[in-house]
Amino acid sequence: MADAAKLNELCTAVFSQRPLILVSNRGPVEHQMSAEGRPEGRRGSGSVVTAFNSLAQRFEFTWVASAMGEGDRLVSNNGQGPHFKSPLPAHTINLRYVVTPRRVYHKYYNILCNPLLWFLQHYMWNPPYNPNVDAAVHDAWETGYIPVNQAFANAVIEEARALEQAPIVIGHDYHLYLMPEFVRKEVPEAIIQHFIHIPWPTPQYWHMIPTYITQRICESLCATDLLGFQTIGDLRCFLDTVEEFVPDVTVDRNEHTIIRNGHTTAVKVYPISINVEEVQRIANSPRALDYETRLSADTGEFTIVRIDRAEPNKNIVRGFRAYELMLTRYPELKGKVKFLAFLVPSRTHIRQYQRYMDEIQQVIQQINNNHGTDDWQPIVPYIENNYTQAIAGMKLYDVLLVNTIIEGMNLVAKEGPVVNKRDGVLVLSHSSGVHHQLAHGALSVSPTDIEGTMNALHQAITMTPEDRKDRASRLLESVCREDINHWLHQQTYDISNLL
Repeated sequence: MADAAKLNELCTAVFSQRPLILVSNRGPVEHQMSAEGRPEGRRGSGSVVTAFNSLAQRFEFTWVASAMGEGDRLVSNNGQGPHFKSPLPAHTINLRYVVTPRRVYHKYYNILCNPLLWFLQHYMWNPPYNPNVDAAVHDAWETGYIPVNQAFANAVIEEARALEQAPIVIGHDYHLYLMPEFVRKEVPEAIIQHFIHIPWPTPQYWHMIPTYITQRICESLCATDLLGFQTIGDLRCFLDTVEEFVPDVTVDRNEHTIIRNGHTTAVKVYPISINVEEVQRIANSPRALDYETRLSADTGEFTIVRIDRAEPNKNIVRGFRAYELMLTRYPELKGKVKFLAFLVPSRTHIRQYQRYMDEIQQVIQQINNNHGTDDWQPIVPYIENNYTQAIAGMKLYDVLLVNTIIEGMNLVAKEGPVVNKRDGVLVLSHSSGVHHQLAHGALSVSPTDIEGTMNALHQAITMTPEDRKDRASRLLESVCREDINHWLHQQTYDISNLL
């Protein structure tokens, strides 16, 4: 594993010179209302919170995030000042909530961020039919996305002006594409980094939405000093997009830099990873061990596992179809193989997501009805947000199926190998962001290839113990070598070179 002591030493050196302001839509603490009507702080969810959890316990910095619910709104309006200490005992950070009118936030999040940008960047549209960019989308950009990004920037600017030195500002993801431009204008000496967790599509795909939106996004991201992507493919597509949409810009494809108005942006690749020690600690906790015992009753002679948010890009339905095809092609496996599916409902208020969840449940029911018996159900679904239970499930797989269509990174593919106890085989989509790092130990499949995925599942189940062990050890070594400390160290080191 990457050296935590070296990371701490580097962060101490960097943050002693420049204070840190971290910015993300979803923050590290969510205040939920108790039965007595008091807001109680609990650890937030999401990849950014998980990634920076170790730093939040060791360094003092300010984390700016949206007020997600009534509890967050209440604590931000109680006169404590613009920011306040995190109520979580392990935290050493300050919190600052950005409170925006609900209608404005709805336009920003439910019209612009997710149905438009998220679907665009995951190639999830069916272009002959959707999207239809109507007046509501143009309005959501002007009166939702821009104002919320400006509100985040205003919070950062106010924090920065109260500091003795211009800060390091690290923003995250597609929710905050316009923030760098706003901050740069008011705090020109700030070091601004932005990390994009989701894929960056080709310029041709960006042409699917109004040019003025794409150009504004690219121009703002060119106001950063350091811009991070998950893969080299994302980086190259971004350089192509800037060259296509931004006038008077110099793109250096060898150095991966962009010069605009005399300002240089370095574009880098930082594949996000996991906290190996924390994942292993959770896997061995009493709660996880209890789940493991209970889940063992649902396993088969061979057990396939998948763990996903129920989102269209996860390709869950095709994964089940490949499994069904294997049962049809190899009927001797009936009664021997079980498929445990841990699925987290996601963004159920958005129509496309609800439809996909309905389709998943219909396919599970159909496969179980057509192939199951009184003593054996082919697919056992666990439809809930229960991370500890999912980690326990990972310990039991013979095959871990990650057949995503496209995504920035897949942390399940990294978590599985560090907790699995059965030399389990990873079946991994070529188009997942994690493929470049883990292909050498996985069985690779194309996401739309149901026949090929079926063959990979069968190969994994019939693989020799020696081959399974060799592949599992390669995956474990790779994940441990490039863990979350490695990810944080790379970025902090690049920031240190800008001081």
